[in-house]
Amino acid sequence: MSKFGAYLKTTSFRNNILLAIGSVIAVVLIAFFSLSFYTNHGSGIPVPMLKGIPIEKAINILKDQGFNYQIDSVYVGDAPPGTVIEQDPDPETSVKENRVIYLTMVTLKAPPVDLPDIDQMPYIQAVATLQNNGLKVGDTTYRADIALNVVLETKLAGQTIKAGTKIPKGSKIDLVLGDGVGASEVEVPDLTNQDLDAVRFVLKTSNLSLGTITYEGAITDSSNVVVVSQSPMKTDSVTKVSIGTKINLVVTQGKK
Repeated sequence: MSKFGAYLKTTSFRNNILLAIGSVIAVVLIAFFSLSFYTNHGSGIPVPMLKGIPIEKAINILKDQGFNYQIDSVYVGDAPPGTVIEQDPDPETSVKENRVIYLTMVTLKAPPVDLPDIDQMPYIQAVATLQNNGLKVGDTTYRADIALNVVLETKLAGQTIKAGTKIPKGSKIDLVLGDGVGASEVEVPDLTNQDLDAVRFVLKTSNLSLGTITYEGAITDSSNVVVVSQSPMKTDSVTKVSIGTKINLVVTQGKK
C-alpha cells in the first residue's frame, strides 16, 4: 500500500477533514446571520394603498412613513386628473424604510392629438376611427344629403374643425350626418312678383315643374304677367318639396 493510502486512514487526516468542513459551515452561518442583521431580514414597513387618491395626499403619506417616491404621468380620459392609478410595489408589500415607491398619476392636461380625416366616412367607421385616436363622439345631427349616415361635417364646441387640427385628447367630436333624402327634396322658391320667364328659369334650376296658371283680372298681354301667389308656397311648416313637384301659379297683368 502506498504512503498516500496509509495517510488517508490516519486520525490526523480525518481530523483535518472534519476541521475543514466545520470551518466552511461556520463561514456560511456567519455570512447568513451577518447579512440578515445588516438588511434587517424579516422586518419592514407595509406599502400603503395609494391608488385612487390625489397625488398630493399620496406624497404626504409616503413622506410620513419614510418612503421616497418617483412619479410618472399618463392620460386617462375617464379618470380624475391628478389621481394615482398605479403604484409599485403593490399595497401591503413589506419593504425597507427609504424604499422608492413608483407612482403613476393621471396627467392634469390632456395631450394634443390630430383630428383624423373622417369626412365622407360611414358613421360606424368614423366612431371607431375617433376612438382609436383617443377621441369621443359627441352629439349627432342630420343634414339633407343623399348619403345616409355619412359624416358631412365635424365640430368641436360648436365650431367646425378640419382633419389635422390639434385638439385635446379625449375631446367629444360632434358629427353632422347625411339623412339620405336630401337629394330628393329641394327648397320651395319664392316666386311672387316675378314674371313668367323668370319663374320658368327658377323652376328649371330648382328641379321643379310649372303647374296650372290661373289668371286674375283682365289680361291684355299674356306675355307680361306677374305672379301674385303660388301653391305650394314656402311657410314655417313647408320649406321643402320633392323634386319635380308642380308649382301652381296665380298671375295678374304686369305693368308696362
